[in-house]
Amino acid sequence: MDRFEAMRTLVAAVDGGSLSAASRSLNVPLPTVSRRVSDLESFLGSQLVVRTSRKLLLTEAGTAYVASARRVLDELSEAERAASGEYRAPRGELIVTAPIAFGALHVAPIVHDFLGAYPDVKLRLVLSDSTIDLIETHVDVAVRIGRLPDSSLVARRLGEIRWVVCASPDYLERRGEPATPVALADHDCIAFEGLQRYREWPFVDGNAVQQVTIHPRFSINTADGVVGGAVAGVGIARVLSYQAVASVRAGSLLPILVDWAPPAMPVHLVHAPHQQQPLKLRAFLDFVGPRLQQRLQAIAHDVAASGQVSSTAHRSSEDAAFAATTDTHST
Repeated sequence: MDRFEAMRTLVAAVDGGSLSAASRSLNVPLPTVSRRVSDLESFLGSQLVVRTSRKLLLTEAGTAYVASARRVLDELSEAERAASGEYRAPRGELIVTAPIAFGALHVAPIVHDFLGAYPDVKLRLVLSDSTIDLIETHVDVAVRIGRLPDSSLVARRLGEIRWVVCASPDYLERRGEPATPVALADHDCIAFEGLQRYREWPFVDGNAVQQVTIHPRFSINTADGVVGGAVAGVGIARVLSYQAVASVRAGSLLPILVDWAPPAMPVHLVHAPHQQQPLKLRAFLDFVGPRLQQRLQAIAHDVAASGQVSSTAHRSSEDAAFAATTDTHST
């Protein structure tokens, strides 16, 4: 029995919640996974897991063993990295995660350039709108949008994005521009929703957050679809600045109601702390960070330049009021 392989198999089963999940993640036949776990239990003379029809449960001994196994596997991985030269030159595989739309539009193009600059590095970009646990899934870096919870992770702030209410010049010429959020009741709107309805848009009015109910003429469950509908003149849309910026730059969308916009959301690069940071990770952070920061600055500038200019004092008081009452995480 290869004890390291048995440890990896058990940890994968625990992380996935079942032997079948371990089989899929390790690309190993299910009977092999089951045999490895059984052989490990026989070797230790102790039951580690309780198999049920739905999930895998750890015994008390299993809980203690898995915690120790994780430490052993992490130390083994660290030793392999050092021996393979990862601390002498950028090499090896990086796993990076980012929100789906933001990752496809703004992270992937920079990753392409990074791979061209570092031929010995391989990179797996996982696009997901779920918050992935970096430690449990062994993800090296995450791009996160929104306020970060307190944690032991290391975060580098790159910039910010905002919600933008916008419409096409054709629509505004036909229907006029709403002067206040309440006036949206008299306009056709485009809702970003699927089977569940989302019909309230938040705005900041003085020291209070104002929830405005919209009456969508068109609903769709993708950001591209919302932007496309707005460009076509179907109605007024509310999307994130990075989703609208291409159309804003082209002049096919105009930001409106900018004086009532909620505060911006921060964008961070997040990674686990390391006693000795692998060069592939350092190279990625140093390469991607400044370039993503430049993109975010350009987005903010171009969207702001296209909209109305609001006073700094008005924005500051609105941001403080909104931040105290709500916290939005979006992708």
